Amino acid sequence: MNLLIKRQHTGQPLVQLPTGALEYVGFSAYRLQAGETLPVQAGQQELCLVLLSGLANVSGEAPGHGAFNWEAIGDRQSVFEDKSPFAVYLPPASQAQVQALNDVHIAVCAAPGASEAGLGPRLIAPQGMKRSVRGKGANTRYVCDILPDTEPAHSLLVVEVRTPSGHSSSYPPHKHDTDDLPHQSFLEETYYHQVNPPQGFVFQRVYTDDRSLDQAMAVENGDLVVVPKGYHPVSVPYGYESYYLNVMAGPKRVWHFHNDPQHSWLMDL
Repeated sequence: MNLLIKRQHTGQPLVQLPTGALEYVGFSAYRLQAGETLPVQAGQQELCLVLLSGLANVSGEAPGHGAFNWEAIGDRQSVFEDKSPFAVYLPPASQAQVQALNDVHIAVCAAPGASEAGLGPRLIAPQGMKRSVRGKGANTRYVCDILPDTEPAHSLLVVEVRTPSGHSSSYPPHKHDTDDLPHQSFLEETYYHQVNPPQGFVFQRVYTDDRSLDQAMAVENGDLVVVPKGYHPVSVPYGYESYYLNVMAGPKRVWHFHNDPQHSWLMDL
């Protein structure tokens, strides 16, 4: 399987994870112009709509929880602004419509849901998201937890990361592909990449210990990288800034990772 999914340059959908590519994670991203709408149906999945940039109304209905309507949500015009996004959580069987009030960039993150969990739709406001700095030196990056395992959901985890020029991210290389808690959890993952300025590129490698999976990719603005298993570091060339939106899900909703032992010495620097 080719783990790099290239962005589409025409039409409303920018990139979509093919159906069946992963067992637990679903993902798609869209660009809407002012006045355009995007219908969203959760089906048997739970969803997290992340308003990456722009201003939008989100309305709809969730069975058992009634109608919802959030108007004029959105507070940034680029993912590279030093601001957290607005997001919306939707439980299974929800139906919603996103109406763009200006140019809107939105991600639809999906994972298996459970109606019996009783979770209702909710607005996830920027001020409720934890922001942190991870790493040090040329390994420094800036993290925003949109839907972490400390917040209610059945299986979905969503986080965004900005990585400065010339830095590495998801580094030292780590993996979370083995159900061996508390040491490591099994979580599939996708990386939705943005690059500033947009003509740039970053590098990402996905590999396993035995190298049965080993793909190194030049990733451009708007591309999606699929991580079914293995380590998955990112490197950002000088002069360009990296953003990626991570979606993770698996049989247990907890993030415990394992560093590549060949590179774990970097933690002591």
